[in-house]
Amino acid sequence: MPNPEDYQLRSIEESDLEQVLEWRNSERVRSNMYTDYIISLEEHRAWFLKIRNSSSTCYYVCEYDKQPIGVIYFTNIDKKNQKSYWGFYLGDENAPIGSGYIMGFTALKYAFEVLDFRKLCSEVFEFNIKSIKLHNKLGFQQEGYFVKHILKKDRHEDVIALALFKDNWLNIKDNLYEYNSVDTNG
Repeated sequence: MPNPEDYQLRSIEESDLEQVLEWRNSERVRSNMYTDYIISLEEHRAWFLKIRNSSSTCYYVCEYDKQPIGVIYFTNIDKKNQKSYWGFYLGDENAPIGSGYIMGFTALKYAFEVLDFRKLCSEVFEFNIKSIKLHNKLGFQQEGYFVKHILKKDRHEDVIALALFKDNWLNIKDNLYEYNSVDTNG
């Protein structure tokens, strides 16, 4: 069972771009994203130049035992209202079982305790049951349901809006940490 202390976040760097693009373009990740076409390296580099100095986005590489395994990000950062959208994906398919859950926990801890967000929002395709279950394990609550919201493969898909507030996080984080030591199927 992996130890959450072995997971670290660091800002995404230019040297990460090829690995991150490989993960992002994998069918496993791409099929659950709003942008689901194959992204070119040129487009990916342009994206990186745009986000690296942005005050409305933060992207991090998550490492397990000092090896990159995935990406965590915060977008649409609204400092006035202390809220943001968030997301993450496990890129390394060989990461220890439970890494998705620990990445999520690590991201929430960073969002609420370092970035000092009051609220985190997420939008998940209704068909992405694994992500919805993970959000629920982490304490998110459904706030909305967008019918036929995003076009994917010639079909408009429904999207579930989820959110977690800092005060709720502070009340449940110790239980979430303990939960990880018992159930690592995230």
